[in-house]
Amino acid sequence: MIGALMLDIAGTKLNQEDIQLLQAPQVGGVILFSRNIESPQQVRALTDHMRQIRPDILIAVDQEGGRVQRLKQGFTRLPAMGEFGKLYLTEPERAVRLAEQCGWLMATEVLAVGIDFSFAPVLDLNAISDVIGDRAFADNMQDIVPLAGAFMRGMKRAGMANTGKHFPGHGSVQADSHVAAAIDLRSYDDIYQNDMQSFIQLQDQLDALMPAHVIYKNIDPNPAGFSAFWIQKVLREQLKFDGVLFSDDLTMQAACVAGGADARILAALSAGCDMGLVCNQRDAACLALDAIRDLPLPNQQRLERMRGQIPKIEIGEQLNLGEEWQAVKTVIETFTQSCS
Repeated sequence: MIGALMLDIAGTKLNQEDIQLLQAPQVGGVILFSRNIESPQQVRALTDHMRQIRPDILIAVDQEGGRVQRLKQGFTRLPAMGEFGKLYLTEPERAVRLAEQCGWLMATEVLAVGIDFSFAPVLDLNAISDVIGDRAFADNMQDIVPLAGAFMRGMKRAGMANTGKHFPGHGSVQADSHVAAAIDLRSYDDIYQNDMQSFIQLQDQLDALMPAHVIYKNIDPNPAGFSAFWIQKVLREQLKFDGVLFSDDLTMQAACVAGGADARILAALSAGCDMGLVCNQRDAACLALDAIRDLPLPNQQRLERMRGQIPKIEIGEQLNLGEEWQAVKTVIETFTQSCS
């Protein structure tokens, strides 16, 4: 069974406290960060160990490309998604082809080391946000939709579920919600006609969504990830979205409006999120776990869709994943180098 809390670990191996926590029924996932990565071989040993302790655990990472790429040593350096947007202006067909290859390559490498999924792609507009920027494919929906759609097709072909973020759109808010309260004063119609369109037009392809820690002040007083309006009314009722909903990291500054980690995870789950992320603060993760210990487990059928098609292979110090992987890796590396 899969619990409702996703947490992290401090090192490159599990310690005794990690092992104990992984056995708690309400722990459903682990997210890996750069500090947990030494080599492909070490990551696979780590994820295999996690599954020995807890066979049904979901393991995730942020492997978007560009500046958000946790798996570096021994893995392909991926371009920022905004580079595909730049290319799309002059060579749209090539840009779409490369985006699909990049999605496949990212997913193939992540799955090979035993990680179920990457929280990708970013479906935000590259507008005024301090934190989004070139993590987004483009500054307009006409370009984002075909590129993000291609990237997700690549992920799917490799056997990985996707997560679109950050619903209903973080790109038009300047503040970085990791370190500050992010407030958007626009009307619902404005957001619907602009930022939400990528999520709406790609909805049939989306396996999961991550709501933004942004307060859309003229619509609802709560950040989207704590908002029954955005999650229940808009996503579930109006858009009929039935995929998984992950909270963004509940230790981010913009999430603090809901109180301590215990209050935050309860707010996210009661608003309709399936799983809450508590990262980089073990005390906060334990507090969140205590708060939800006696709650019913989340929707198992829904969360099970996030399980990756992880190959049963031995991983060495260097990745070697076959001829197609080598060919696509060369194409993407050449493109990435041409961007710098």
